[in-house]
Amino acid sequence: MCRVGLLPRGREYETAMTNELQSPEESQPPTRIFLSYARQDRARAEQVIDALEAAGFDVWWDGLLDGGVAFATTTEDELEGADAVVVLWSKTSIVSHWVLDEATRGRERGRLVPVTLDGSFAPLGFRQYQLLDLSMWRGSRGAPEISGLLRAISLVGEQKDASRRIPQLQKAGISRRRMISIGGGFAIAAAAGGLGAWRFGLFRARVDGNSVAVIPFKNLSGNADQSYFSDGLSEEMRSALARVSLLKVAAPTSSIKFRDHVEDARTVARRLGVAFLLEGSVRRSGDVVRIVAELIDGRTGFSRWTNSFDRTIKDIFAVQSEIANAVASALVEEVAANAGAVQDAETDISGGTNNVAAFDAYLRGKALYSLHAEERTYREALTQFDAAIAADPKYAAAHSARARSLTSIANQFATADQFLPLYSEAEAAARRAVTLAPRFADAQSTLGVVLFQGKLDFRGARKPFELSRQLGPGDANVLARFATFCSAVGRFKEATESIDRALLLDPLNPAMYNSAGFVQYSARHFAKAIPLYKKALELNSKLPFAHAGIGNCYFALNKLREARAEYLLEPLDVLRLPAIAIVARKLGDEAGAQASLKRLMADRGDGASYQQAQIRSQWGEVASALDKLEESARIGDTGITNMRNDPMLDPLRQNPRFIRLLKQVGFD
Repeated sequence: MCRVGLLPRGREYETAMTNELQSPEESQPPTRIFLSYARQDRARAEQVIDALEAAGFDVWWDGLLDGGVAFATTTEDELEGADAVVVLWSKTSIVSHWVLDEATRGRERGRLVPVTLDGSFAPLGFRQYQLLDLSMWRGSRGAPEISGLLRAISLVGEQKDASRRIPQLQKAGISRRRMISIGGGFAIAAAAGGLGAWRFGLFRARVDGNSVAVIPFKNLSGNADQSYFSDGLSEEMRSALARVSLLKVAAPTSSIKFRDHVEDARTVARRLGVAFLLEGSVRRSGDVVRIVAELIDGRTGFSRWTNSFDRTIKDIFAVQSEIANAVASALVEEVAANAGAVQDAETDISGGTNNVAAFDAYLRGKALYSLHAEERTYREALTQFDAAIAADPKYAAAHSARARSLTSIANQFATADQFLPLYSEAEAAARRAVTLAPRFADAQSTLGVVLFQGKLDFRGARKPFELSRQLGPGDANVLARFATFCSAVGRFKEATESIDRALLLDPLNPAMYNSAGFVQYSARHFAKAIPLYKKALELNSKLPFAHAGIGNCYFALNKLREARAEYLLEPLDVLRLPAIAIVARKLGDEAGAQASLKRLMADRGDGASYQQAQIRSQWGEVASALDKLEESARIGDTGITNMRNDPMLDPLRQNPRFIRLLKQVGFD
């Protein structure tokens, strides 16, 4: 409904404008606008509302609540359902937490229309958008500034009658050139800015009717220690559905955010960008498992299919397959007239085992590995994967997970003498996984990671990485690993395309934004990388690499104090200590610089050869830096994979020794 009359309006103008812009036979639901502003700017906001409603738009603002109007939806619902989110920036609103939150959601949904009321710039994180300037506007509904605003809203709201909503400026004596500068300029900026923001994962894709998210099944066993089983079962269900060619399945990390959600199904589906939700519960008692699964239509909130299954633990694989096929069939009815076009979900949905003990150990290991915590936790995960392999030596997924655990331990915690044995074990495990399941995308991707980061075999890593992308176009982790590889070797277009897809599949996974930040940093788009790293930290404040990533960007932008502040927050000492040594020297703190280098060498020794090369490079000690870089390549320090793009090594870049080393390690 069009909420007209809550504020004084010029009825004659409003009626004439409505008649001019929209004839009865062409009527359509009005564009819904959510207006965000600071309370101190209410008088100016009311003028904007007056102009928008006069143009036929349906405006929601918090003044409606003050007026006592009854609403069936909450403010959040209005924000989520709006076709456009108009944000009125001013000196007061740029420091308002409410306005910032609302603007952020508008940006994430790709519906943001930013306006400045007093000439103030938008806060950081929103400056990639061109502002519509109303600072000189005096309230006239037919003013050029309002015409530009109407055009921007129509473009963002994707209204088919956009041109009809724009008053005929030519009749008012406004030149075509002036009209383009006001409205068209924003249109171009909005198109370019929208694409750029989408590339960085800040905008969501449209909801496809064949999309589904598997929400972690609830553990009703009365024992919190059994949560790993219900979580693992949910992820295995997701994997099963992902193998149905016509379905688009949301990645697990984003879905996990709604494990204990209190929002209604429609809100959850909207935030995940999917049409359907699969929810359920698991109650395990001894050898008996009861699984209840329900498929919910995200548009209506009503159940489309539900069923319960009582099985012994020995039948767990059969019941997973049964649920997957039932859900797939229900979804197929929505997305394809020819049900025969859809393949059945594979019965071997755990990655290659029918052994209950192996499956149980594998799920325990995955739960530990996903914590990304200290070395002890990674080794505990490794123990579980080893147990899974002992129970079923042909379990490809367990071999692949074992390889990743070994690689993570080597990358983050190993000393120089441990590199070779750890990476050799990881390679053997990855190759075993590929031999057992050559079309298992995760195994091919893991082999690529081990060869690239562990063995420094850049050329050898290309084939498994390329194959993993072909086999796993719906696996966000596979795509993110491929993007990281492409960035390191300079294939930035492919890296961007791959990480874009990963972000769309897993929009609430902090690791995806970390990878996206690395892609932009590697391409030397430092200002673009920062908000991606910050988004990662917003989702997980303890995430490693992100603070160092932000610090590196600030350092490259010569914002040294900001860089130091970020470096101090980085939890990984192998990243924190060398960075502090570099920035401390730049800031004149020689004692702090030497102390950080001394501690790095004491803690990691030659295992931090690459980081020592970065320090020496930035300190101007070229020969010493090249010595350390060559040593890094010789001992297999994974840091060497960054040397092609690393700004910290720029002082070495034209040196013949550096150029020879680039070719020696495999950079073309």
